Amino acid sequence: MTDTVTPAAGTGSFDEHRPPDRELLDDCVHCGFCLPTCPTYQVTGEEMESPRGRIYLMDLATRGEIPLDEAFGGHMDSCLGCLACVSHCPSGVRYDKLIEAVRPQVERQIPRATPDGLFRRLIFSLFPYSNRLRLAAVGGLLYRRLGVRAVLHVLGIIDLLPPRLRALEALLPPVTLRSLLRRSAPFTAAVGPPRLRVGLMPGCAQRVFFGDVNAATVRVLAAEGCDVYVPQDRRCCGALSTHAGQEEDGIAHARATIEMFERHELDVIVANVAGCGSAQKQFGDLLGDDPDFAGRAAAFSAKVKDVNELLAEMPRRAPRHPIPITVAYHDACHLANAQGIRAQPREVLRGIPGLKISEIAEAEMCCGSAGIYNLVQPEKAEELGRRKADHLTAVRPDVVATANAGCLLQIRRFLDAGIPVVHPIQLVDASIRGADLLEGADA
Repeated sequence: MTDTVTPAAGTGSFDEHRPPDRELLDDCVHCGFCLPTCPTYQVTGEEMESPRGRIYLMDLATRGEIPLDEAFGGHMDSCLGCLACVSHCPSGVRYDKLIEAVRPQVERQIPRATPDGLFRRLIFSLFPYSNRLRLAAVGGLLYRRLGVRAVLHVLGIIDLLPPRLRALEALLPPVTLRSLLRRSAPFTAAVGPPRLRVGLMPGCAQRVFFGDVNAATVRVLAAEGCDVYVPQDRRCCGALSTHAGQEEDGIAHARATIEMFERHELDVIVANVAGCGSAQKQFGDLLGDDPDFAGRAAAFSAKVKDVNELLAEMPRRAPRHPIPITVAYHDACHLANAQGIRAQPREVLRGIPGLKISEIAEAEMCCGSAGIYNLVQPEKAEELGRRKADHLTAVRPDVVATANAGCLLQIRRFLDAGIPVVHPIQLVDASIRGADLLEGADA
């Protein structure tokens, strides 16, 4: 963590680099419509754990009436960034822009306690780098296969660990050695006459833990007439860093991602992770004051589409086989709230003969994953995860579907082990191929 930054005149307690916008702060009339939709307010019942309360703190800091201290940082850290408040605000308050401006200020100005700083450094030294993550996943695989995990649970040793380490252990995905060795082909030709040149961002955690989702995405896009290019650079788009306020890292990853895709003349850049797609669509804003990348970033972001979004727009070409199951669909926050994509995944799933979608209670409520949130705020994340799992279980689904890697991990942790949790694209892939849903999957 950097040393405390001296604020500039006119920005109150914030420094002069992208402080929260005064006009956006003034848009909030403190009506309280955000309160029922805010997960942290629902968990704690505290005003300062709501969007309205956090905006009030930002306003005081902008006026210089309160410092950026540990208490201020704690309230900003506890926000999931789910943006449900943005979707439900009658005044159109851009809380997303405000929290995105404040989080880098927190990282620059408020020194973190040593354990917190070291844990966050571990996360950002591991997760954005697929080779490092793959090596760690091999260790996790051995941890399971050799029976170490079972022994530690039986002896109760896991329960003695700090909450963050317990969460990290509980979220270990059930990967296989075959999945860890899988590599996506750099190019897959369209089935039939090509109609689009599409690039797929394979991701960092996505390519390691959910290679089956990437493979299904490529097959579906090819079946629908897309030439699919998958860059082999092992790049992270920077979503985790950007959403957590690690601005410099996020910018560096964004630039590298743009350069990576510029090598191909693409019509569309497809994301199959909601958080990554949300970040990539904001590259134009993130790099808007970079003279070398502003135009390139805006052009890049204009091409980004979530895979559900693209499939809903394209006239269907590949026939679907029936899958007579009931699916509980969970809206990933960075798909529904950040990108405004709610109807498209349901439309795509309803295109599968025999498939029924069951809507769940509190559908707008975050599951508690939220990037690194379930690792750095494990107690709140666990309460939200269990709450989400209860609502999903209540509709008695055969399968749960959600379009974000973090949600897949979080929901799998708390859901009954007998209910598969998949990405919607895996259902579409199974329908097109006439295959068993989990055939070839790693879940």
